[in-house]
Formats: sequence, structure tokens, C-alpha cells
Amino acid sequence: MNDHVYKYVDLVGTSTESIEDAVQNAVGRASETIRNLRWFEIRQTRGHIEDGRVRHYQVELRAAFTLDPGDADD
Repeated sequence: MNDHVYKYVDLVGTSTESIEDAVQNAVGRASETIRNLRWFEIRQTRGHIEDGRVRHYQVELRAAFTLDPGDADD
């Protein structure tokens, strides 16, 4: 097994359907511009209530990706 160095990025995903969709939306969008995404952890979950019903989900997560050899330490 290779040793890895990870870098974090904080993301907030949203969905009108579910918490799971909010996570998928955040990870899916981030993967369009960030290489080597490896794992995530959910930091917070929130929701918007309207007329006594949940209308919107918001999930704050921290995702990590591995750095390629030679990547700048940005």
C-alpha cells in the first residue's frame, strides 16, 4: 500500500429530495474539477421547513483528495 497525503476541501450540498441527494450533489459537482477525491465526512445537516414540511436539505461535508507527486501545496 502506498502512503498518501490528503488535502481537505469543505463543501455544502443541497437537495429538495433528501440528505443523500445533497451529499451526491456536492461530491458529484466537486469531482468535475477536483481529481482524486477519496472520502468524505458529514459535518452538519440542516433543512428548511415550509408549511410544516421539509422542503430543502443542506449538508456540509469535508471531502479529501490525494495529492499527486509534485502538486503545489496550495
